[in-house]
Amino acid sequence: MSKHLSAALLAAVMLTGCASVTVRPEGGAKLSSEPTYKDSKSYFFWGLKGEHTIDVQEICAGKGVDQLQSQYTFGNGFLTAITLGIYAPKTAKVWCKEGV
Repeated sequence: MSKHLSAALLAAVMLTGCASVTVRPEGGAKLSSEPTYKDSKSYFFWGLKGEHTIDVQEICAGKGVDQLQSQYTFGNGFLTAITLGIYAPKTAKVWCKEGV
């Protein structure tokens, strides 16, 4: 692979933006408050290998879930880039319902 192509691929990976998937079981606007639960989950080979389960019943202690989010942050992208895709973390967040 030529040096120019390698540099272009590396720049493309480094300049990728953040991405997130947000689920609100009852609909409505996306929450921006601090989540009840936040953790980085490990994936490998550009996210093709790895599977994680998050027990929202345990996290929310029966209160119900207000919002779930899987997020690919700049920091996640940086770690993926410097490991050439071998390690590709994603951030998981859960918001529990208040006072139920």
